[in-house]
Amino acid sequence: MLTVKNLTGGYSNTPVVKDVSFQVEKGEVLGILGPNGSGKSTLLKMISGILPKQTGTITIEAQDVSTYSQKEFARKVAVLPQMHTHAFSHSVFETVSLGRYPHQSGLFSTWSKEDERAVMEAMTLTDIMRYKDTAIELLSGGERQRVFVAQALAQEAPILLLDEPTNHLDIAHQQQLLDTIREQAIQKGLTVISVFHDINLASLYCDRLLLMENGQIAKIGAPHDVVKESMVGTVYDAKVKTQPHPELPKPQITLLPHVDVKKLPFTVDLTDFNVTANYVLLQTNKPLKTVSSAVHNPGTGWYQTFVNRHVDANYHVADAKEEMARYLEQEGFHPTDTVGMMTAVQAEHVEFGKYEEDFGSILIAVTAGIGNAVDVAEALSRDRKERIGTINTWVIVNGKLSEEAFIQAMITATEAKTKALQTEEVLDPLTKTVATGTSTDSLLIAATQQGECLPYAGPITPLGKLIGHGVYECTVRAIRAYRKAKEGSV
Repeated sequence: MLTVKNLTGGYSNTPVVKDVSFQVEKGEVLGILGPNGSGKSTLLKMISGILPKQTGTITIEAQDVSTYSQKEFARKVAVLPQMHTHAFSHSVFETVSLGRYPHQSGLFSTWSKEDERAVMEAMTLTDIMRYKDTAIELLSGGERQRVFVAQALAQEAPILLLDEPTNHLDIAHQQQLLDTIREQAIQKGLTVISVFHDINLASLYCDRLLLMENGQIAKIGAPHDVVKESMVGTVYDAKVKTQPHPELPKPQITLLPHVDVKKLPFTVDLTDFNVTANYVLLQTNKPLKTVSSAVHNPGTGWYQTFVNRHVDANYHVADAKEEMARYLEQEGFHPTDTVGMMTAVQAEHVEFGKYEEDFGSILIAVTAGIGNAVDVAEALSRDRKERIGTINTWVIVNGKLSEEAFIQAMITATEAKTKALQTEEVLDPLTKTVATGTSTDSLLIAATQQGECLPYAGPITPLGKLIGHGVYECTVRAIRAYRKAKEGSV
């Protein structure tokens, strides 16, 4: 455990770090963040003894570091500085071996099996074994960085101080290095303190974050307490957006450029839709922010092409996503810029609607195949394998939606669809109760993200009212078109 209490100091008589106090436990990784000149590296240099302190204390396991000899301190603390200088040429193995100096005894160095093991293990962990006999000056900046991280790991000190350990590394080696450090902290109980420039990496790999501003602690705590839009934006004087990591409970930031450029007016209209025998197609001049449950590119993203593809009622493939991706490419659609849905309904039976309000307009497109209608309240009693059917609903908003509005728009559209099924008395063929949808429905909400900001889309808001009315009306018409087509085919 390392404890810093009321630490003040820096260069000469000018304090850069001012009255800083914190504690790091065994097995914990603490990340130090802050803008340039905030005192991050200075703080690390003071803890490592490179810079003197003016006031305050630094203790390891309750013992003041000033009582340690240089070699005793090196057995307790391993340091990876930000810059490295070399007076002599060494091989990679020799450079990493220098990390074992604190463990040598006597006038002449004594090399043991334990030293050999530590060096080889550190080189393996940092993936530099193939450079074992290479002169360090012949390596790239990223390769050298991994060598010096290996040197620090070979020291096998219980406390590891790292100043921007991912400097010069590509993303693969950043991941490998930080995974290694994280695993070492867990497996060997290391206390790790690391300076980061990359807030997202620090959030992913650290237990706690210490955010510095003008030499003082602006905030210290778990990543979700520190990586906040208001906090990061104020300290860094930057416009940012925070969102959760897609797989881990850690916050991530996205930089929002301060670009003072007047955007040209941009709206989507019904003339942007195209209907063929194979699909309903919408292609826009600029990408739309989109949330959907599509087959291809579901979830959230920015897309410019939207395809509702007709498939045969007996369509069945082992991997529908893969087959859909191939189909889109064959049709000339860019797979990374396209949202793709499937429906057994003939594409020409799509129903469109345009609805306007003071804030702007919305466009609705619905195809409604109800052959496999389902009452969701009775779904547990169903055991029949479902066929392709599908009610596919598109809601395109000429406006700027908040994150909350996107979710509320999906809820409002789903409620309107369910009401349409009730009005048209669509029944679940197995339970004979009123259906709430089909087993394979898809929904898309997309917005131009221009114009007036629309924070909500519930049924009592102007946007929600349009969505509710429009989806209901278009779904009713689409159900009737489907039934008429079915009657004509009998």
